[in-house]
Amino acid sequence: MSELLSPDHEANDDALGNAAFIEKYAGPGRIGLCGGRDFINKLIRKAQAPLTHDGHRSLWSHAFVFSERRVDGQWWVIESDLDLRYRQIRLGVQENRVERYYDAEAFPNIAILDFGLDQEQIRKVQIAGLDLLSGLSSYSISELVGTLMAMHSRRLRRRSNLLAKEGALYCSALVQHCYAAAGIEFLAGVPGKNIAPHDIDESPLPHSTHRILRDLGVSTIRELTHEARMHFG
Repeated sequence: MSELLSPDHEANDDALGNAAFIEKYAGPGRIGLCGGRDFINKLIRKAQAPLTHDGHRSLWSHAFVFSERRVDGQWWVIESDLDLRYRQIRLGVQENRVERYYDAEAFPNIAILDFGLDQEQIRKVQIAGLDLLSGLSSYSISELVGTLMAMHSRRLRRRSNLLAKEGALYCSALVQHCYAAAGIEFLAGVPGKNIAPHDIDESPLPHSTHRILRDLGVSTIRELTHEARMHFG
């Protein structure tokens, strides 16, 4: 097992591009987080503001699990996503090359989290992901809405997702599902279908975090308001 580190142990690799960063830190069973700049990603980041320490939008809009490096030399990831980039629309659990996150303009924030899984835990995470993939689990917008609703209430956060659907998972719920197979819960007492990408990053469990942050999520209006308050008292 790799060494478990405190949850605030992190490295910021600003000098690396996304591709080099991923190549440096990717590993089977590790978790990827990204924060995108398009409308949907910004909306998801903003919706997680109740979970952040400063009330600004979260750094993260999507989470996925690294599966393995294949014979093509590429890292592949398992994720639940709304893939609208092509003429055909793909919804739900899917397996993709991680190169889709190489674009630093589209994904200015990226992180890789290592929870120090041993080989047996990695195997269980991979199997859980492949089971979801073979079962063609769908992406659940309703569950995502249910999670966003629960963020405003501690009571709802600890209850089952009010809009849960059988056979459906959104991105961070998929990651929690896979890690649950290895006996890991990111936030004790919070059901897997109420886990957001921000929760995974802020998990109190020992882990190491490597990240590139180019968009801190502070709105221009808030920044100007803060500066005005500082200037005028």
